[in-house]
Amino acid sequence: QVQLVESGGGLVQPGGSLRLSCVASGSIFSFYARGWYRQAPGKQRELVAGISSGGSTNYADSVKGRFTISRDNAKNTTYLQMDSLKPEDTAVYYCNAGPTTWRGSPGIFWGQGTQVTVSS
Repeated sequence: QVQLVESGGGLVQPGGSLRLSCVASGSIFSFYARGWYRQAPGKQRELVAGISSGGSTNYADSVKGRFTISRDNAKNTTYLQMDSLKPEDTAVYYCNAGPTTWRGSPGIFWGQGTQVTVSS
């Protein structure tokens, strides 16, 4: 069964850090690009960071220099290291897999989401 499972969300103070993880089941994912998206209340889901199957990366302007995406193909896991967090980073974060998701065109495979709240 194809599945993406996120973890690592939580409550953090402004300026703090979190690391999100996304574990994929099914060997097909080792060939797919990965993307982290987020959706805040009342807003559309947006690409935060993406990584191609070859390791090229793409970031939203709002997170450049603060967030880092990486992948471990041997573990079928994608990570999102989030530093210098701001209240506006508060959202549900979703993992996605698909050929072009790293450029903002998501595939059909989504995780269940993990809540990130940045607040003092």
